[in-house]
Amino acid sequence: MTPLRTIAGLAWLAAGAAFAQAPAKPQYGGTLNVGTVYVTRTALSWDGADWNWKFNHDAGQMYEQLFAADLSKAQRNGGKQAFAADAWVPAEAMRGELAESWSWTDPLTLTVKLRKGIRFPAKEGVMAERELVAEDVVYSYNRQDKSPKKIPTYFDHIAAVEATDRHTVVFRFKSFNAEWDYRWGWGYYSSVVPREVVEAGAGDWRKANGTGPFLLSNFVAGNANTYVKNPLYWDKETIGGQAYQLPFVDGITYRTIKDESSQLTALRTARLDILETIRWTSVDELKKNAPALKWKRFLATSANYLAMRVDQKPFDDIRVRRALNMAVNKQEVVKQFYGGNAELFSFPMSPAFEGYYEPLSAMPPEVKQLFTYDAEGAKKLLAEAGHAKGFSFKVQVCACEPNSMELLQLIAGYLQKVNVRMEIQSMEYAPFLSAMTSKTNAPGYYMSNGFTNPTTSLRKNFLTGQTWNAAQWADPKFDAQMEAIYAERDEPARQAKIKQATRDILAGAPYLFMPTPYYYAAWWPWVKNYDGELFAGAARPGPIYARMWIDQDLKKKMGF
Repeated sequence: MTPLRTIAGLAWLAAGAAFAQAPAKPQYGGTLNVGTVYVTRTALSWDGADWNWKFNHDAGQMYEQLFAADLSKAQRNGGKQAFAADAWVPAEAMRGELAESWSWTDPLTLTVKLRKGIRFPAKEGVMAERELVAEDVVYSYNRQDKSPKKIPTYFDHIAAVEATDRHTVVFRFKSFNAEWDYRWGWGYYSSVVPREVVEAGAGDWRKANGTGPFLLSNFVAGNANTYVKNPLYWDKETIGGQAYQLPFVDGITYRTIKDESSQLTALRTARLDILETIRWTSVDELKKNAPALKWKRFLATSANYLAMRVDQKPFDDIRVRRALNMAVNKQEVVKQFYGGNAELFSFPMSPAFEGYYEPLSAMPPEVKQLFTYDAEGAKKLLAEAGHAKGFSFKVQVCACEPNSMELLQLIAGYLQKVNVRMEIQSMEYAPFLSAMTSKTNAPGYYMSNGFTNPTTSLRKNFLTGQTWNAAQWADPKFDAQMEAIYAERDEPARQAKIKQATRDILAGAPYLFMPTPYYYAAWWPWVKNYDGELFAGAARPGPIYARMWIDQDLKKKMGF
């Protein structure tokens, strides 16, 4: 360790402050080491047709989409967007990525003009260098649509996608869908992957090749994803009135680190430039030992809950589901477990969903009751449901989430007070996820699930037959509500419909709803053009990383 690394915290701060006064002129070069929001989870698949939710996070560096978040609207640029929600890009914060322009030719026809001159680089054994064209978009859509792993109903609103010339794609709709831009524009499953990659083997990371700012150069499962600059990348960033070619850094490395203490050590010793997910319990110590770090606090990108299978006893009885909610002292969890760093009520609508979220104070009494601790009331409801002596049930939980493991033990303690006992089964992430997607999950399923966006949060969690519907909720009234929500073109009217559907779902208590914690992102001051933004699309940070640069002089000055 050099002497500079052991200088006092104030000296570190002084060095950072001195360089902060210098003009923010971008620098090229260097490698960015990142502990992402999903630092504990390795890549699940490199093939988009597998419909795995993490694809954009890992492959979104090289595979681009029609649209992306407009990062010029970020808070650090004077805008109002934090870009911290996992899949929420409001219409006013969306830009064209592969799309240069788009327009509605008629109410059910969307015409998209692609940017000209975007190129796939040559990849030995896979493809020659060539231009991206409209047929690539059509091919990618059709492959996703025909995948047997497709989420049910996902593209049911689309009649056809056609290339009318080399750079024009026309989407013909059967019916309007309010998620038209998310479903096949900037969502989890809308990446444009060339036919050559698919024919070479899309699931093989060595074959991956796209038009994005970075190319995948190495992957070691459970260890790291390594990306290098795409020399043919097309996009630029305007800073101080001057346009700069992207990306700035030569490469990015995602580190997969399952152990929390190891994550913190890697950040403190600058083996990580950025760590995007830090629990509040570690913040004070890090600020003491690495005072130069910069910080951003954000509400977790996912909600915590215990899904109760309503298609199985005893959870087919609403009294049982309501009782379990009342038996857990959620206010105490916020105060004691999270030290006040959590929101008592924030699901299925995140407070980030402006215009869609309603606070608990606005909810009807039957919803407020679920967030009010009442052990005696819970016992009474259980007795009415025929469970005066209580019952036991199995709960599955992922071992990859420290909070989930700890919280489930806490919930178990509360439920024991009303004679309800849990048999906890801890699982690795892959079999845990498979249990839900195959609908073989236990009667209790404790998970941390992304908020996504206002419409998807309701659809994926509660629409009949949906993949992420761990409670197996099936309500014809709610299904009809969702159909009306998606058909509504007027946003204020859609917001009103979503608020009512949210109230109805909460009152039905399919989940034991838990508070949502705040997390922190931290980064060293040599990381520039960044302020804790997490996603520029659905779980996709690639465009954000492409715009960061490393102040090499500052990094050296600080002893690293």
